[in-house]
Amino acid sequence: MMERTVNAERLEQIIEVFGSFDENIKRIEAAFQVHVVNRGTELKIQGEEEQADQGVRAVEGLLALAAKGETIDEQKVRYLIDLVKSGNDDKISAMAQDVVCVTAKGKPIKAKTLGQQKYLKAIGKHTITIGVGPAGTGKTYLAVAQAVAAFRAKEVDRIILTRPAVEAGERLGFLPGDLQNKVDPYLRPLYDALFDMLGPETYSKYLERGNIEVAPLAYMRGRTLDNSFIILDEAQNTTREQMKMFLTRLGFGSKIVITGDVTQIDLPGDKISGLKEAIRVLDGVEDIAICRLTASDVVRHMLVQRIVAAYDHYEKSRLPVTEGPKKFKRK
Repeated sequence: MMERTVNAERLEQIIEVFGSFDENIKRIEAAFQVHVVNRGTELKIQGEEEQADQGVRAVEGLLALAAKGETIDEQKVRYLIDLVKSGNDDKISAMAQDVVCVTAKGKPIKAKTLGQQKYLKAIGKHTITIGVGPAGTGKTYLAVAQAVAAFRAKEVDRIILTRPAVEAGERLGFLPGDLQNKVDPYLRPLYDALFDMLGPETYSKYLERGNIEVAPLAYMRGRTLDNSFIILDEAQNTTREQMKMFLTRLGFGSKIVITGDVTQIDLPGDKISGLKEAIRVLDGVEDIAICRLTASDVVRHMLVQRIVAAYDHYEKSRLPVTEGPKKFKRK
């Protein structure tokens, strides 16, 4: 049994690291099989040598984030534990990032994982960015945050959000109302993100002025979109023809972000996903970035990460085994 000591600069950092009812430290203790004792601004980590060393790196990482004013929550603790276990604890300090934008309720939006940081940097640097990854990795939400930030900074005149109107396995039949009422259910996730960033009143004002447009992908045909921040969501459900049509809408002073999850394609079996093809065709093209987020970038409930990992494992186990040449015995 070894004992390591970690010192904090201020007692407030200790309080932030421990969390409500010591929930953060309890996760550290369970993850590394250590015991943490607090004495003033001093923390004692007790456990086997390797586990104690990992526990120290995790606690030091949390203290460093608290010193930078970061809020320590469950997702951040779980992600930090994964970094320490994978030997990437040297990247913990990079978790503290600048705010992308602030929501209507004053909540700061920033990257929560290293994968999300790379995604946001790619959006800022390239004209076209393709973000691919499982549900819960913040692909759409962060793209909308970047769009709102660019609009507020007057870098673009319009925000255009679009997605293909493809049913996710169900047969919804004829929906009531006019054309806008019929397509609204497909666009609801985009509305939700904009409401969160801008608030209902500001959103409605910009919508009436034409600064914001939320429309199905079919509405993009024949247009040239200048000085706009354009987001194509659920791109895995585009056909190859739709994807090519959308990409060629790019005008001067515009930026495009394409998001999707290639494991959740709802197209008929005889249709090729435009997103999967675009990833192959555009890989290596100048000023186009392809960002691949993984299960470790999931920032929803912990179970979402486990579900994604379980499905990945299941799909890999179903892959056919390639057999070598058969040997025949002479009779």
